[in-house]
Amino acid sequence: MKTVAVILAGGGGTRFHPSEPKQFAKVAGKTVLEHTLDVFQQHERIDEICIIIKSDFKWRVEDIICRGLYPKVKKILSGGAQRKDSSLTAIRAYDDSEDIALVFHDAVRPFVSDEIISSCVDNIKHYDAIDVAIPAVDTIVEVEDRKIKNIPKRSSMMQGQTPQVFKLSTIKKAYELAEGDEDFMPTDDCGIVRKYLPDTTIYVVNGSIENIKITHRQDIFTADKLFQIRMQQLDFIHGDKFYANSLRGKVMAVFGGSYGIGKEIANLAERYGCKVYCFSRSATNTDVSQVANVRRDLSFVMDKEGKINYVINTASILIKEPLINTSFESILDITNVNYLGAVILAKESYPYLEKTKGQLLNFTSSSYTRGRANYSLYSSTKAAIVNLVQALSSEWKKSDVRINCISPERTDTPMRTKNFGIEDPDTLLSATQVAYSAINTLLAEFTGLIVGVSLKNQNLRSLEDDRK
Repeated sequence: MKTVAVILAGGGGTRFHPSEPKQFAKVAGKTVLEHTLDVFQQHERIDEICIIIKSDFKWRVEDIICRGLYPKVKKILSGGAQRKDSSLTAIRAYDDSEDIALVFHDAVRPFVSDEIISSCVDNIKHYDAIDVAIPAVDTIVEVEDRKIKNIPKRSSMMQGQTPQVFKLSTIKKAYELAEGDEDFMPTDDCGIVRKYLPDTTIYVVNGSIENIKITHRQDIFTADKLFQIRMQQLDFIHGDKFYANSLRGKVMAVFGGSYGIGKEIANLAERYGCKVYCFSRSATNTDVSQVANVRRDLSFVMDKEGKINYVINTASILIKEPLINTSFESILDITNVNYLGAVILAKESYPYLEKTKGQLLNFTSSSYTRGRANYSLYSSTKAAIVNLVQALSSEWKKSDVRINCISPERTDTPMRTKNFGIEDPDTLLSATQVAYSAINTLLAEFTGLIVGVSLKNQNLRSLEDDRK
């Protein structure tokens, strides 16, 4: 059975933003629609993708598809005023096909998992219709004229999600019957099958609480956090073969590479064949807050190698004391190195990275989410780094220059020891662990993400198959 994913992107986004539909909002460096397309493009059980979009925004979808990243997209069709019109458009587009399953999915549900899609595709072989749902966690109240009419038993209630999957013959027949009904006002496609084909079994696949629908503006913040959580998978260690194949012949410039995390990144990259140049105040008299220093160092690498694939910025200052006790000289030093230095590195690195479609990698701290007493400057400058990375990922997207940020929890580095003294090593990440997550981020395709590295979630392991 041929499986076609129908991405319903026809919503106008009136609850989201008056001028920009929610499917085109940016999160983690891509539009919500692109994130959704990524899932279906990469799923081996999806044969084809059809996108339904309002005609006013069709050009935006065509612009995305023309970049060549979604070869499974075979149709971009104009949808109607309501959800039912968009579904009907897809049904008619495949009307002459036989033995086909249509997988209807909201464009604004970018977190649908491979497991959910696989389960849907597996079960459509045995049923004519598939829904996806999760158990209701709140009491469901049926209301009429602002008065409670019924309170169903919560244990039997579920919250519907997408995808919803149908054999073409089933959904086509349901719509044919529905079109003759003057009171035809469906909210989803399973509802149509249930009403007009009551003898048809609709099998329910388990959904996920992460499979959220982005409806309101604040949902973007939730989506951004979910992407960060998903990036914990970068903590594992690939085999030597993977790293050697990926890094051999590449050129890396590490600012703040004399010790700690920067040094470990440099050591790992060199081990796998990457040409690495390290710059720091102690080793090369490099102050990242000075444009001339950064420009000199990048030019040096370019003169030597003719290209720069990766620029890493781990340069940072942490002084642990209350702001009222901090000298203005230290205030300027922290701000200039931690934030201005990142801005200078971004501006000066961009022309080199544009040529190689490379990546700039910055570092924040777990303290960026909430300012902490006694190192307010450090926390606030690290929060600024996150904002900078997210903004630049959008600015640089068209040139394919990626920019991401690593957010490690407490890490065993000389800078931390200087400020906090000797601590139990079992409570700290090692610089090597963080370095592996950094290398994995460099080798990934995403941009604009804040990649968390957590001791609790560490799953450092070697893939022995790669070592054979």
